Amino acid sequence: MTHRRAREVREACARETGAIPVAPHPVNGDEARYPNAIGSDTRSLPHNARGEVDPAAWQAYLTACRSGETADFENVPLGGSRRLGNPMGTLAVSFCGLDPTQITIPPAPTLAGEERAGEAVEVYWQALLRDVPLAAFRDGSDHRDVVAACAELNALGDFRGPKAAGRVTPATLFRGTALYADGPDPRGRVVTPPGVLDGPMISQFLLRDVPFGAQWMSARIRPATPSSEFLTNEEDWLRAQNGEPPRRGVTYEETPRYIATGRDLGEWVRHIPPFQAFAMQLITTGAFGPDPRYGGMYPAAQPPTHPANPYRGLRKQNPAASFGPPHVAALVVDAVNNTIRAAYWQKFFVHRTLRPEAYGGLAHHRLVNGVTDYPVPDAVLRSEALDRTRAKHGTLLLSQIYPDGSPNFSAYPGGASSVASAVATMLKAFFDETRVIENPVEPDPRDPTRLVPYQGPPLTLGGELNKLATNYGYARNWGGIHWRSDAAASMPIGEEVAIGMLREVRMTLRESFDGFSFTRFDGTRVTV
Repeated sequence: MTHRRAREVREACARETGAIPVAPHPVNGDEARYPNAIGSDTRSLPHNARGEVDPAAWQAYLTACRSGETADFENVPLGGSRRLGNPMGTLAVSFCGLDPTQITIPPAPTLAGEERAGEAVEVYWQALLRDVPLAAFRDGSDHRDVVAACAELNALGDFRGPKAAGRVTPATLFRGTALYADGPDPRGRVVTPPGVLDGPMISQFLLRDVPFGAQWMSARIRPATPSSEFLTNEEDWLRAQNGEPPRRGVTYEETPRYIATGRDLGEWVRHIPPFQAFAMQLITTGAFGPDPRYGGMYPAAQPPTHPANPYRGLRKQNPAASFGPPHVAALVVDAVNNTIRAAYWQKFFVHRTLRPEAYGGLAHHRLVNGVTDYPVPDAVLRSEALDRTRAKHGTLLLSQIYPDGSPNFSAYPGGASSVASAVATMLKAFFDETRVIENPVEPDPRDPTRLVPYQGPPLTLGGELNKLATNYGYARNWGGIHWRSDAAASMPIGEEVAIGMLREVRMTLRESFDGFSFTRFDGTRVTV
């Protein structure tokens, strides 16, 4: 009976998921528009002195992307020692959920368009404000540089970041958005996920010590020094485009602290920490009064299980292999891998969009070296952000906090954001997103080695998971390696991957269950 049901369920999952059609995959046209590939990601291929890709190498790369064959990727000439970032891995078949081709996102902003110009001005300001305490990014802030950034973004013709009453404010500056491929605008529908604008910029999940049974892991990080700025001269920038190794590394402060600046957030995500495990431990471990480091966010007697969890109504059974921490943890890990495949498939086989560091090279060569045929809009070339960058570094190159610059694949969509959104979606499906976070905290603005109580409107589990997802993704923007649209378009990718998996998971369960119900990043409710 069990064997027969297993076969029937597996076949039914395959039929239902397979019936979902391949989605449309519109592109922005830059690859065809610029034969010299200045609108595309060409890093690690050989380049000339201006950073323009070798035409034969670019054609070899396009051939590989169109064929999807290992041998063709092995024939791509490289300019240095950095290898391509696992294009073949995106073509693997996942055992559960959607195929990458079944998920659509809007086309990336065009190189010469106003939307890309707005994103460029924003990411230059993020680089300039990396060392400003995040406590200055709130209502009523009088920090002159924060106010200047808001003013310039408000003056742009097409900036799609979050706003309050139609204006960018210190409290909305550099916070996250999600971009859905629906509605009348072919560029997509921009939303701010619930909770992302509430309270401190940093999620409570990043400010709590994480319990691991008889151990715990500190939430304090090793902060990088403000001198850890990279690719700000032409030689280092060109080395990065060619895939050559960096000539120096990050330097660090002596004293660990809580995440208190944009640089801190970017450094935290540099090595892709397994934040899904941290979040799970904080949600599922009961609070421990004698020493909070060994406990989670909620009392053991009041776990934040989802209202639809069937075990809330059972008196003689406990969850474990289904609805318990092992079940959730396994699904979250699978969702991470499936989402990487989905997002990276878009990077290699659809969009191939240039990174901000490459765009910075176009702006630099346009104004400093007189290259007139690079279509960088005046909104960027005449911006205060660019003027300040030149005054600080002597060039118009976008400074990076990672020595080797961006990862070795296209900018759009963002891999980190897609992973984070899948994790947040899975956790919202299994836990009560309406539960208020108890005893919320934030770094002490005067001493970020300690925490102080957060005073303000309540913060919810769902809102802080949404914030965690945007923190994880937009941290890469603070580092200089991603655009806003990269992170925003990735949020629905992870959400769709998680929903596709949950749809099949529900078919495998034997408990009486009304379905997984949660709030999407656009604020609507869905039941799977």
